[in-house]
Amino acid sequence: MFDLTDEQRAIQQLARDFAEGEVKPIAEEIDREHRFPYEVIEKAAELGLMGIPYDEEYGGGGADNLSYALAIEELTRVDSSVAITVAAHTSLGTYPIYAFGSDEQKARFLPDLCSGRKLWSFGLTEPEAGSDAGNVRTTAKLEDGEWRIDGAKQFITNAGTDMSGGVTITARTGENEISNIIVPQDTPGYSIGTAYRKMGWNASDTRPLAFDDARVSEENLLGPRGKGFHQFLQTLDGGRIGVSAMGVGLAQGALDEALAYAKERRAFGQPISKFQTIQAKLADLSTEIEAARLLTYKAAWLKDQGRNFGLTAAQAKLKTGRLAVKATDEAVQIHGGYGYIEEYPVCRFYRDAKILTIGEGTDEVQQMIIARALGA
Repeated sequence: MFDLTDEQRAIQQLARDFAEGEVKPIAEEIDREHRFPYEVIEKAAELGLMGIPYDEEYGGGGADNLSYALAIEELTRVDSSVAITVAAHTSLGTYPIYAFGSDEQKARFLPDLCSGRKLWSFGLTEPEAGSDAGNVRTTAKLEDGEWRIDGAKQFITNAGTDMSGGVTITARTGENEISNIIVPQDTPGYSIGTAYRKMGWNASDTRPLAFDDARVSEENLLGPRGKGFHQFLQTLDGGRIGVSAMGVGLAQGALDEALAYAKERRAFGQPISKFQTIQAKLADLSTEIEAARLLTYKAAWLKDQGRNFGLTAAQAKLKTGRLAVKATDEAVQIHGGYGYIEEYPVCRFYRDAKILTIGEGTDEVQQMIIARALGA
């Protein structure tokens, strides 16, 4: 079945209208100024876009993961910084607490997160723990009913805004033991570094974090002690659906811009869209985008059915990241010299695309996951 339900179409249209009406007019400006778009994120929260796949009892949208993927795709067609803010908050920030939290933790944190009143982060990556995610060096020692945390995280999204409520981190809680611990924003000893200067995603918040004798209650342990590795692998599996939707959306946005430009730009007495070389580029992109979209939607659908979706999500992530890079490259090429000028969206799209082959697991990690699933 390839038809969307009425509810899914409504969420898709809501996200599209929001992206076109609220995000697009300021997308170039916030990228140029490296400014976090508080007004846009607050509006997204008001519309219910910050907790789409979570239960209504916690302030979420009560929708499915396919609806969430549709919304992220529509946001990324216009701007990746806004899209990653929503996606990282939803897939990486909120999900671990929703999936593994105690009733008390859910009641304490989820209403603010699902409603979008607060942003939440997920702290996994470290200087020596990226693709080698199990090589965590941050430690958490239980002393007198408190976890004493020491270490550092890097490349963390949504940690340093005025809306940020805290971070869930992976830490070594024993010799061969990794656990996840909830660290609220106002925790003494928890410090947030200066925002990175990045190639793209310039309006999103990405920072290093440090923990120097940071102390939180023993009750801030997320799920059973020693289950952190399993928890973050499950979190990343789901997160890849959101990032895959970003790849589809960015590729589609690039194609939209390239097609519109090709129909307007004239050379040798006719629109360049009439030349077979340009037509071939547009046709190939359209075909690959549709294939990538179906793969992404299948991953979301499998998750909604409670079925194993890890392989499909990895395939979708691998396909869509590479496609986003290719599509934005072709879109810049079709624009010619204008594609190199910041006033044209494809220039920003080009800069935003590369991270989709790195974040949420590099292409090489996805290949490893896929090969293992095949039994290689």
